[in-house]
Amino acid sequence: MRLTQGAFSFLPDLTDEQIVKQIQYAISKNWALNVEWTDDPHPRNAYWDLWGLPLFGIKDPAAVMFEINACRKAKPACYVKVNAFDNSRGVESCCLSFIVQRPTSNEPGFQLIRSEVDSRNIRYTIQSYASTRPEGERY
Repeated sequence: MRLTQGAFSFLPDLTDEQIVKQIQYAISKNWALNVEWTDDPHPRNAYWDLWGLPLFGIKDPAAVMFEINACRKAKPACYVKVNAFDNSRGVESCCLSFIVQRPTSNEPGFQLIRSEVDSRNIRYTIQSYASTRPEGERY
């Protein structure tokens, strides 16, 4: 099952050239950029681990690509994504987010867990198959 989070997630994986084009677009809009990674891509896991520091005032896409490649090298079996934030209205709102790396192994997908709660109500939750293994060994 292919994880679909962020922009372009229904398309084939972006090449480095395409990633640079997206970074150039974000820079042209004066958006701040950051790189994040995770090994638990649950749809409600909005808090991925930040790689390095946020990149404010970047003018050269090579600086962002350097951080992306460093994260890819350090976390080869994890998801890596780039976020762009617009602070023109006084708040940091995410304007662009896209995955730049997926685990090298297969993406195992999610399971639906059904639980009966009070008054015979049924509650459904989603759990990643990857999260059944310890952190660092999921892919």
